[in-house]
Amino acid sequence: MSGETNLGKLLRSMQPVLHPCIYVFATVDRAFDGTGLTPRMTFEETEGKTLILLQETAVSHNIDHEFPSRMITLNIHSSLDAVGFIAAIATKLASLGMGVNPVAAFHHDHLFVPAEPGRRCDAGLK
Repeated sequence: MSGETNLGKLLRSMQPVLHPCIYVFATVDRAFDGTGLTPRMTFEETEGKTLILLQETAVSHNIDHEFPSRMITLNIHSSLDAVGFIAAIATKLASLGMGVNPVAAFHHDHLFVPAEPGRRCDAGLK
């Protein structure tokens, strides 16, 4: 499997990037078409389809949503079977009183953390 598995190296070498946009979580019917949407993530659950998308997009398409959040990308190619990486980061964030919703993608892990109220996406980053 590709990617780094050594926890020490992952923690020392990651380069977190805080993205400026506000993302939200939404759930829609599994048959939802979504034409015109470009969600950051889609995940099929028994209860429906979960979308992570820009808050501006959810509002403009009248999609009920929750958890306004900022995305942090952990820039290191972590292995999908790396042990303890997200747990170590989540533990640190918990000690600061911050919740986190992690998403593991093929190359990087992404964390969605609570956003400051009133913040909007910077122009050009959509």
